[in-house]
Amino acid sequence: MQRPASGQNFSCRASGRRYDRGVPPIFTPEKPIRRRERSRLVRAWRLFRTRRPVTFTEKVQYKMLRDRRPLLVTFADKAAVREYIADRVGEAYLPDAIGVFDEADALRGLSVGEGLVIKPTHGSGAVVVVSPEAAPEARLVRPDWGWIYQHVLPSAADPDLLARTAGSWLRKLYGRGPNSEWAYSRIQPRIIVEELLSSPEGAIPDDLKFFVFHGRCEYVQVDSGRFGERTQDFYSRDWEHLELSGGLPWATPGRPRPETLDEMIALAERLAEETDFLRVDLYLLPGRIVVGELTSYPAGGHSPFEPPSFNERFGSHWTVPNRYR
Repeated sequence: MQRPASGQNFSCRASGRRYDRGVPPIFTPEKPIRRRERSRLVRAWRLFRTRRPVTFTEKVQYKMLRDRRPLLVTFADKAAVREYIADRVGEAYLPDAIGVFDEADALRGLSVGEGLVIKPTHGSGAVVVVSPEAAPEARLVRPDWGWIYQHVLPSAADPDLLARTAGSWLRKLYGRGPNSEWAYSRIQPRIIVEELLSSPEGAIPDDLKFFVFHGRCEYVQVDSGRFGERTQDFYSRDWEHLELSGGLPWATPGRPRPETLDEMIALAERLAEETDFLRVDLYLLPGRIVVGELTSYPAGGHSPFEPPSFNERFGSHWTVPNRYR
């Protein structure tokens, strides 16, 4: 290609911007960028940008881009992780599994009874909770809108719509792209149906999330009221309330220290001892602790911290390796 005269303009088809330099950019009308090439370039830029991470979110993104160990796929797979949990701490800490299905049509004959939980094995952020505590007016959304949390009454859990929603999940390629949550892209898409976890009053239990760095739990996040008035609090491992906001209000009054906190911390540390960082999500029920999920990429590396100093504080406990092996 002939070198342009100095000052000649170039249009960039990928971004719509114009450049006023004599050297053409990578993306030009004469050399259209392909999607795969663009993804590689974006990934290369993000690898460069995250090469010296300091904050927690930077280190999550560092891990997302570099850690390719099969163990992370096991953590992310909501069906396969059950065997890992059972081997590490015992089946007693697992929710009962009603079934794991390769085909969405299997849900058409599903009896919801008094409640259950349906979710895809290969992604995060999608679930249908069927329980008597759902709002009477709540209805399942259109299947193509279904990658969200939903909470409906058993009477509103239409089997045909559940199957169509599950079908939309199975068709979704989660975890793809240059800055993706890589582990999910290696999971066989399936549907898992588990028992409904609820308090004696029928409420959805609080979700306690344990941040474990190099085998030691440092912080606990407590989320309450997922389908109602949501609150979120952060505590140290000694149950000191942190003046930290992740975007939701604090609970009022504050929560007392759980009697089983030491057991939950030991459980989380046991599950996370083979990796540099893992968030272990637990549910506390009367006489029972249940593992919800194991998360390597909280919020996809974009967790909000207010004040921002807590982002560095969380990150200070985590030393990422130069290379994951």
